[in-house]
Amino acid sequence: MADIIGIFAGFFTTIGALPQIIKAYRTKSVGDISLWMFTTILTGVILWTVYGTIKMDWPIIITNGISAILNGIMILFYFKFSK
Repeated sequence: MADIIGIFAGFFTTIGALPQIIKAYRTKSVGDISLWMFTTILTGVILWTVYGTIKMDWPIIITNGISAILNGIMILFYFKFSK
């Protein structure tokens, strides 16, 4: 049961960045985006991925690894679309 809760928690945390990524891509605008927020989240999910790797906990590794990629994309968009 704990693994199922962990998977759902990781899923919702991971997809949380998607609406902002989609909006930034469609509008090519990141004026209201906080670079520091996404950098902080990216740092956290990278550390969670490392922690999951140490513990060999696949739900933590997969969800936080994907989240790191998505938050990294948002940071790339920030630099690409900033004026």
